[in-house]
Amino acid sequence: MTDAQTLIAEMAARARLASTKLAAMPTPAKAAALRAAAAAIRADSGLIQAANAEDMAAAEANGLSGALLDRLKLDGKRIESMAAGVEAVAGLADPVGDVFDRVERPNGLVLTRVRVPIGVIGIIYESRPNVTADAGALCAMAGNAAILRGGSEAIRSNRAIHAALARGLAEGGMPEDAVQLVPVTDRAAVGAMLTAEGAIDMVVPRGGKGLVARVQAEARVPVLAHLDGLNHTYVDGAADPDMARDLALNAKMRRTGICGATETLLIDRAFADPKPILAALADAGCELRGDAETQALEPRTVAASDEDWDTEYLDSILSVKLVDGVDDAMAHIAAHGSHHTDAIVTADEAVAEKFLAQVDSAIVVWNASTQFADGGEFGLGAEIGISTGRLHARGPVALEGLTTYKWVVRGTGQARP
Repeated sequence: MTDAQTLIAEMAARARLASTKLAAMPTPAKAAALRAAAAAIRADSGLIQAANAEDMAAAEANGLSGALLDRLKLDGKRIESMAAGVEAVAGLADPVGDVFDRVERPNGLVLTRVRVPIGVIGIIYESRPNVTADAGALCAMAGNAAILRGGSEAIRSNRAIHAALARGLAEGGMPEDAVQLVPVTDRAAVGAMLTAEGAIDMVVPRGGKGLVARVQAEARVPVLAHLDGLNHTYVDGAADPDMARDLALNAKMRRTGICGATETLLIDRAFADPKPILAALADAGCELRGDAETQALEPRTVAASDEDWDTEYLDSILSVKLVDGVDDAMAHIAAHGSHHTDAIVTADEAVAEKFLAQVDSAIVVWNASTQFADGGEFGLGAEIGISTGRLHARGPVALEGLTTYKWVVRGTGQARP
């Protein structure tokens, strides 16, 4: 074994032991431990901010983009939000033990399906240090042990958050190894996690295309993919002009660095006047990229390249294209989207229902901003990611998505003839 493989194997063995204890913990005990962890994060706010300041200084020196710096930055408000998110998870309904299907067979056998933890979950993520708390809390509440591997740009922040989280969980009665942080930034540790068959039950990647490509190429462990958010907002010909302007502006500019931000704006040629929408975006500091038709509507638009339609900017940049109705819009989304979040703005219910039914994305939205693509906004508490795949879980993955199920068969002495 390499050093990285040995490290991950040892961490996974400790996690496996912790997961058996977590699976048996009653809901009130898990919730109390999470509340203790939230208190510890609040108590260590100053230490976490100091660690984050070092990460920010190093990131700026290394030339990280403004969007990535925004993802990395922690202040008192964001740390409080992180602690509140952990508390929110403590208050959610516990899926473990939920009996969601029951049938009695003619021979008297009673079959039930019961939700159980997955076991040991590895989370590989970049930039956002809040994932350390969110993922750790969600895994623990769902009865899973977690192995966290954050990006090198956030290593000091992640260590400070993990120290507080782990201390609080242990004080609350959870196993010491319930949530572990990989202590090294060596990329070999990622490879060791991806190939830890039998030791890690599922890997959740959260990051850019480079990370996702590596996971897809190397993984020997089941993957719950959180892919890029190449999201679209389509303004239909029947859209309310003021609503369309406000939603397009919010969907792009509220926070440009999150996975729910709109990256491409599609406007129906039948829409009365696109100019106010484009002007509002440009006035807000958004760089518009479009074809000659779009440039004629808003002179501040620059020419779009073929690559722009397939780019997740995570910045104040937006691709814009005029289309011929909802079918043309859906064809563009099918060709260029990432199956994350796509929205339609229209007053025509029939057109909206067609869009909602036929766009193959994890989240489809009618007359609202794509920035609502968030587990907290869905009432799920914190999220471990937004799954863009089609198996196991889709959309914001919270507690239920971190469980599987088993069949429980109760008999009275039946023998199969």
